[in-house]
Amino acid sequence: MPEISILSFFAFCLLIQLYYVLFVHLRLANVSIEEVPLVERKPISVIVCARNEVANLTQYLPSILNQKYHNFEVVVVNDRSWDGTEELLEQMAKEYAHLKIVKILDNDKFIAGKKFAVTMGIKAAKHDWLVFTDADCLPASENWLMSMQQPDNEHTEIVLGYSPYLKKRNLLNALIRFETFFTAVNYLAYALKGMPYMGVGRNMAYKKQLFFKNKGFAAHMHIPSGDDDLFVNAHANKYNTEIRINKDSQVWSNPNTTWAGYIRQKKRHFGAGKFYKSKHKFILSWQIAFQFLFYATFIGSMFLSWEARYVAFGILFLSLLVRCFVYPKLLKRLNYGELRWWFPILDILLFLFLTLNAIFAQFGKKKVTWK
Repeated sequence: MPEISILSFFAFCLLIQLYYVLFVHLRLANVSIEEVPLVERKPISVIVCARNEVANLTQYLPSILNQKYHNFEVVVVNDRSWDGTEELLEQMAKEYAHLKIVKILDNDKFIAGKKFAVTMGIKAAKHDWLVFTDADCLPASENWLMSMQQPDNEHTEIVLGYSPYLKKRNLLNALIRFETFFTAVNYLAYALKGMPYMGVGRNMAYKKQLFFKNKGFAAHMHIPSGDDDLFVNAHANKYNTEIRINKDSQVWSNPNTTWAGYIRQKKRHFGAGKFYKSKHKFILSWQIAFQFLFYATFIGSMFLSWEARYVAFGILFLSLLVRCFVYPKLLKRLNYGELRWWFPILDILLFLFLTLNAIFAQFGKKKVTWK
């Protein structure tokens, strides 16, 4: 009876896992990829916040300023930089008339953080459709803004884009890109399912009037992170949100190059997730919990009889078989095609890392940081 109970629970965990694979993520694998629009619709304001980003702005800002879109401005918020960012932006403004600079000075009256910088950029923007990216991001093509422009549907207030990380040849980079892939699959697939719950500030867009109608970040200004995902979580719904995964609509970014930096980033993201809507926390928590229980139960089944072990291996093989049918296709679709050969190994490593990080995130000193 104990063996039957354990194996039955293992099979139940498999069914829950397959629900997320086949009824959520498979939607993204099968959805038709949108074409780049052929005509411009409305003017765009691009918002970029920078703090000591002179090297990245030098390398990447021209690609944003030179987009094939006639009526747009680029608002760069210089948040108290001291590395030469101000001088660089002033020089570039002489060459690009559509570059607008917003300078934030040191002031003890506000909490230093990216949300304040984003708010200042939005206030300075002259157009209603706002496209967001970061200083260290490179548009995949000169048609990026054409892809991220306001849709024909006037009810659409939010567009969620995708931002892959650039490839480096090491384990950390592979793990970061794999984790970014699964995060993207989850939030993009749920948006298709009519339940958008987050977006990434490296590549997303929404209406200025939506921001001010909901008092901006007032509800979570005290939280260090969440200028992107918490805003989307609070205001996105199945009627006002669309996604973009066309290769032209993507924005490439440089990942963390150290384990310490990556761990700090994940702690910050984990902290923001605690403030999601209850239904989103419930769904995401169960998704993680049953993934953990799936592997934990498999390990536990290795202490059972040989017959039970054979059954457990069969359940594990079925899980891998189904997921290897879905995720390699998604990896290729989302520009991580070479990782599909390492899928089973990275899947286990990522799960172990995120589980440990979620535990450690409960400890340590909470500190407000810019990003």
